[in-house]
Amino acid sequence: MVSGLLLVDKEKGPTSHDIVDRVRKILGIKQVGHAGTLDPFATGLLVIGLGKATRLLEYLQGETKIYNVKMQLGIITDTFDITGQIMEEHPVKVTEDEILKAINSFIGTYKQVPPAYSAKKYQGRKLYELAREGKIINLPPREVSIYEIADIKIELPYVEFKTKVSSGTYIRSLCMDIGYALGCGATAVELRRIQVGKFKIEDAVKLDKSDTPDKLISHIVPMEKILDFPKLHVNDRDKIYNGIHPKVDDIISMDDFAKDDLIQVIWNGQLVAVAIAERNSDFIKTLKRQQRNERIATLKKVFKMDSDTKIEEE
Repeated sequence: MVSGLLLVDKEKGPTSHDIVDRVRKILGIKQVGHAGTLDPFATGLLVIGLGKATRLLEYLQGETKIYNVKMQLGIITDTFDITGQIMEEHPVKVTEDEILKAINSFIGTYKQVPPAYSAKKYQGRKLYELAREGKIINLPPREVSIYEIADIKIELPYVEFKTKVSSGTYIRSLCMDIGYALGCGATAVELRRIQVGKFKIEDAVKLDKSDTPDKLISHIVPMEKILDFPKLHVNDRDKIYNGIHPKVDDIISMDDFAKDDLIQVIWNGQLVAVAIAERNSDFIKTLKRQQRNERIATLKKVFKMDSDTKIEEE
């Protein structure tokens, strides 16, 4: 079974789920998922997990994201983007200095209200599904971080910028909030995600109807290159596959890490497990010098080709 990450440059129109379905059909595998939704009107980087790599997607959920944004001042829509129904229109009587000041005021941490039309779930159902039924759910604001806003271009009523944000930040809501700060309203008209964590749009593949499995497979990021957790290299894969937690004598080499850190267990260059360190790396070196073959990590996820193993508790 094919396992790894596929970086896709999503076009405007399809949902993230549509892209997942398309990849699933091209490769002929069922185990496909993504690491963060992109709105249908948005384009750009969609990180897709294949096979065993779907079990690594949870570790990518909290990654920072970078977007190119274009918003239109003077209008407010029910979806906070240009695809929605216009609810309010206002004259745009603001200066460039006022726009720059308003935009830059959002750099830092603030409490943001998620859009009523979003894929966020409420009582098991997506907000946009409820909204289409006339059930508008106003969720409480949550704290998000805007790390950077740069490359601001102003051609009224349009404003463009690039922004780096925390996971869970809604760019549509950011545009809406900037519009409120200016007193004229704003809505997102173009949105392109160009980076998720270390993964960049330049390495993504565009999908089309003529795509073959070989084309997608040639772009797959292997399991070993997905995570940035410290690595613990072991000498016996079968022990890990049988659910035996790593001990001092199993170590070939290791990176520096602290107790309770998530670590990658590597055998022969392959990711065989994600584990939780029970000792810090310096203490493990001491155990090795003292020839004390103690357990050093707890297996959390084992990546066996056939099926997941039952973890042995000692």
